[in-house]
Amino acid sequence: MKSLLLSAYNHLEIADLPLPSIGPDEVLVRVEACGICGSDVHGYDGSSGRRIPPIVMGHEASGTIAAIGADVRGYAEDDRVTFDSTVYCGMCEFCGRGEINLCNNRQVIGVSCGDYRRHGAFAEYVAIPQRILYPLPETFSFDDAAMLEAVSVGLHGVRVSEVKGGETALVVGAGMIGLLTMQAAKAAGCARVFITDVDETRLKLARQVGADETLHCSGADLVAEVMRLTDGRGVDIALEAVGRNETVSAAIDCTRKGGTVTLIGNIVPEVILPLQKVVTRQLRLQGSCSSAGEYPQAIELIASGKILVKPLITAVASLEEGVRWFERLHAHEPNLMKVILTPRMQ
Repeated sequence: MKSLLLSAYNHLEIADLPLPSIGPDEVLVRVEACGICGSDVHGYDGSSGRRIPPIVMGHEASGTIAAIGADVRGYAEDDRVTFDSTVYCGMCEFCGRGEINLCNNRQVIGVSCGDYRRHGAFAEYVAIPQRILYPLPETFSFDDAAMLEAVSVGLHGVRVSEVKGGETALVVGAGMIGLLTMQAAKAAGCARVFITDVDETRLKLARQVGADETLHCSGADLVAEVMRLTDGRGVDIALEAVGRNETVSAAIDCTRKGGTVTLIGNIVPEVILPLQKVVTRQLRLQGSCSSAGEYPQAIELIASGKILVKPLITAVASLEEGVRWFERLHAHEPNLMKVILTPRMQ
C-alpha cells in the first residue's frame, strides 16, 4: 500500500508498505482523510522524541471499513468510520473509571516512542481496534471527520474546567486547539469567550468562528484589556492553549480570585509557576490531556453547526503533496492552519 513514511528525521517519502494485518478485535480502515497535527510536525524533526523513524504518522483520520476481524461486532465492510487517537487497554483502573486518556497501557496511533511503534493513517490503510471506532453519519464529510480528534481535545479541556454556564472565559492562543476550545466553551454555555494571540490572521479566523472578543496583545497589555472587559474582576476560566512561561503567567494574571486556569498547551516541558498568586487568590490549576470519550459530542456539535471546522481547513492534498506541506508547516509559514492529506488524490 502507498504510505507517507518518515524514514529519517526531516525526511518523508512515499513508500510501498505491506497491507496491515488485523487482529480478531480490529478492523482495516481504508483511509479517506487524515489531518496533519502539530505533534506530527514536532515529530517530523525529532524534537518531541515520539516519532522515532521509521514510522507512518497520522492520527486525525476517517475512512471506510475494508476488512473486519473475527471478533468484531456491530460494524460491516464499507461502513463510514472515524477513530480516537488513543488506544486504551480497557482493563486498568483508569479505563475502569472512564479516564481512557490516562490508561496505564496507553498507545497513540502514528507514534513510535521507544516503548512501542504503531503505524498511523498517512497511508491507504490502517489497522484500528474496534474499541476506539466511531460510526460516521452519512452526511458527515471525511474531511470534517479528520477534525474530530482536535475538536475532542478542546471539548475535553472545557469539560475538565467544570463549566456550569454563564461564565466569562479567556482562551490563550488562537492556534487550532485554541480556536476549537473557544468554540467548545461557547457550546458549553459560557456567556462570553475572549481569545488572545499575537497573530492577527489567527484572530481574524477566531472572529469568523464566533469569538466574542479578540485580543491582539500579550503580557501586561493583555491583562489590562481583560480587566477592562471584566470591570477589574478577571475571567472565571482561562484556557491556556500554548504552553509557555509567558502565556501561562498571563492566563493566571487574567483569572479572577477563586477561578480556574486549565492548562492544555505544552510546547515546553516546564514553566515557572507564580506560586504566590495561585495560592493567595485560591486559583484552581487543572491539566487537560487529550480526550476521553468526547467523540460522539464532537460529531453532534459539528453536524449541528455549533462548532465550525471548515474555515480552519487550509488545504486538502494528496499523500505525495504531504512532503511539501510538512516542510511548509515546519517552516512556520504564515496563514496555515489545518492541512488534510488523502491517499485518494493523485
